[in-house]
Amino acid sequence: MRYLSVCSGIEAATVAWHNLGWTPVGFSEIEPFPSAVLAHHYPNVPNFGDMTQHDQWPLQPGSIDLLVGGTPCQSFSVAGLRKGLHDPRGGLMLTYLEIARRLRPRWVVWENVPGVLSSNGGRDFGSFLGAMGLLGYGVAYRVLDAQWCRTHGHPRAVPQRRRRVFVVGCLGDWERAAQVLFERESVQRDSAP
Repeated sequence: MRYLSVCSGIEAATVAWHNLGWTPVGFSEIEPFPSAVLAHHYPNVPNFGDMTQHDQWPLQPGSIDLLVGGTPCQSFSVAGLRKGLHDPRGGLMLTYLEIARRLRPRWVVWENVPGVLSSNGGRDFGSFLGAMGLLGYGVAYRVLDAQWCRTHGHPRAVPQRRRRVFVVGCLGDWERAAQVLFERESVQRDSAP
């Protein structure tokens, strides 16, 4: 699986997916410290920088299988001013969609704070999901809390509530997207009465 990570930070996706044998094709990070961490840990993976300049990146449709990113949350967070898509940081959600439109990966994974669900009366998130559908992606989303994640040797991965909305999209197939986010029993279509 070849993937492009945008709003990469210090690259949690690559840490999580490395043991699966998945390969990062590139990162997109503009902040100096995370960019230095990326250069140190992944010297052979290009950091394309500013995601708003994606049309200048040397990537073509079919060059990635998956697009992953968690665009900035400040404009959607209930702790912020709640400007949503009217904030340039919130507008990066639309840039993420434009990258998906241009590169046409089979899979997309997007993450943000739960405040995105109610931003602008839910219309910002509805616009995101609607645009995903127009691009041909079947989607599923779910709120997950990292305090319940388990890792080897740690009863809790994060000793605090850390709820996040995860959206998974698969070109033309919402059921495959749902199978990524939900337990097998919940997508079998044979619910008890």
